[in-house]
Amino acid sequence: MSMILFTHSYFYRFDKKQWANKQYYPPLGTITAAAYLRENGHNVSLFDTNLVLKPEEIIPQLKELKPSYLVIYDDGFNYLTKMCLTLMREAAFELIKTGKEFDCKVIVSSSDSTDHYQEYIEKGADFILLGEGEESLLAVVDELEASGKEFQKIKGLAFKNTNGIVNTGRREVMDDLDKIPMAAWDLVDIEKYKNIWMEHHGYFSLNIATTRGCPYSCNWCAKPIFGRKYNSRSPEKVVKEIEFLISNFEVSHFWVCDDIFGLKPGWVAGFRDLVVQKKLKFSYMMQSRVDVMLKENNIKALAESGLDIVWVGAESGSQKVLDAMEKDIKVAQIYEARKKLKNEGVRIAFFLQFGYPGENYADILATEKMLFDLMPDDMGISVSYPLPGTSFYEKVKNELKQKANWTDSDDLTLMFRNTFSAKFYKILHRYLHKKFRKKQALIRLVRFIKNPMKNNKGIPRTLITLAYYIPVTIFYKLLLVVNKKEKISGNV
Repeated sequence: MSMILFTHSYFYRFDKKQWANKQYYPPLGTITAAAYLRENGHNVSLFDTNLVLKPEEIIPQLKELKPSYLVIYDDGFNYLTKMCLTLMREAAFELIKTGKEFDCKVIVSSSDSTDHYQEYIEKGADFILLGEGEESLLAVVDELEASGKEFQKIKGLAFKNTNGIVNTGRREVMDDLDKIPMAAWDLVDIEKYKNIWMEHHGYFSLNIATTRGCPYSCNWCAKPIFGRKYNSRSPEKVVKEIEFLISNFEVSHFWVCDDIFGLKPGWVAGFRDLVVQKKLKFSYMMQSRVDVMLKENNIKALAESGLDIVWVGAESGSQKVLDAMEKDIKVAQIYEARKKLKNEGVRIAFFLQFGYPGENYADILATEKMLFDLMPDDMGISVSYPLPGTSFYEKVKNELKQKANWTDSDDLTLMFRNTFSAKFYKILHRYLHKKFRKKQALIRLVRFIKNPMKNNKGIPRTLITLAYYIPVTIFYKLLLVVNKKEKISGNV
């Protein structure tokens, strides 16, 4: 049986913001696909690009293993791969080139290659997997092993033959996720990840997934891999994997990297019951929607199952903007979810998005008010990013001439014409971050004043933080007012 070398095109070192965070996770999608192929009788290995310096480091493994196939399989659970950062696209092209130099059949699966399969084929890829890739990948490899030529009969594939590029259309996504084997964790150098986590954070976290897909219709959110169908693993399967990871790798924390955790009715309660029954001790971070958490008795069950912090797509404090995004939530629900989560001891973090078409200064002020009314435990700010396959992208695609992708996740360039300049949105990002950190420090100081015996940890650092953030916040506020006058901009 031929050797299949799996890899992926995300390099933490190429993304200065993510590299600085020191919160690195193994390529879950890649090792899940490897497990699927291995369960079906194929020999697999992994070249993990996450922590290496450059694509050329794959060469020694290519020389040693002499694989017949190089599979570049990106993580469909990772929002960073959905954004199609140009540094990672270039890395994928370099891996394709190197794979062909070693006479490999090169197969690629990613959001970017699904959206731009012609470019990847032009760079030398033999096959592009369109959408969810495991079943299509197995079919392609089996056909290659059989020396057949019936690739046009395989759904979910793009390739080039003598007549040009062939697109066989999408394959239906798998609805029974329990038939997919546990990710091939044995292929990963877990100790390398663990050492970094322990050194920089004092605990070890790994990533798991319980679902695929998202049924909601936010018009800026692309779904090139799993589409709008939503399928869940059973709570029993998820808990079994958690048990395995805790017992084998001493993991104490998990990032549940679903687009939406616990949407299926009764799932969260079932998960909680198993965690409590088995007396598992861990905490976790996940993503959800405020309206989903407010259903049933989800928040209490989430807290009882170990939820530490939930990231929610709050996006905007303006109902007008939320409605334009077709977000299908109310600002009032964001306030309600924050209150109920806090009552259960669960932290919350906000994803905020500025620059959506039609947003004006009053909308920005409404978002600022919501942020400081609620003071989430953490937050991330972005500007609207047009992803292929969305109605938002269709509205602005003709303006994406000079720049259609960010270079890395810290790029934050507004790439289309909008109310304010691209510079204004970058200043807004810095201003709100500085103001947020300043208020966090003030809250800590007030707690210390009220109860100095209980809340004296880190007070010298808090005072230094305030001394920095107070003047810096004033500076960025003034800069924001000045740049607010530049009304026309974007990447045009």
